[in-house]
Amino acid sequence: MPQDHTERRVVVTGPPRQTLPHARLRSRGRYPQASSGPYRPRTEIDEQTTLGHTYVRSLMRTQLRAALIVFAVLGLLVGPLPLLFAAMPDTRRLEWAVLGFGLYVPLVLLARWYVRRAERNERDFVRLVEDR
Repeated sequence: MPQDHTERRVVVTGPPRQTLPHARLRSRGRYPQASSGPYRPRTEIDEQTTLGHTYVRSLMRTQLRAALIVFAVLGLLVGPLPLLFAAMPDTRRLEWAVLGFGLYVPLVLLARWYVRRAERNERDFVRLVEDR
């Protein structure tokens, strides 16, 4: 059987893409204006450049800061309870009331604050990356 060595034609249907400048030029901070479109931080993140790494690291740092704040408040809220209970050995009902009911409201408020803060950090990051 004879094989056909002609290449098959492929139709590409999609918007044309702009070519990005060479990575070496980008790392030195030179952007050829003729071949590149507007500056987009998202391309820095997608191509894992030093600047893109800095963007992602800043998001991670703000998320870590919020988590450490929650952890510190939680430690200050729950940490002294054993000392308080040891100082007042006769109040078993108070211990159960504090542990069973008194901690839930502050924990829920703390969790709600953390989720709202984390979502706001991510929203700010997306706004920065999407250039809006």
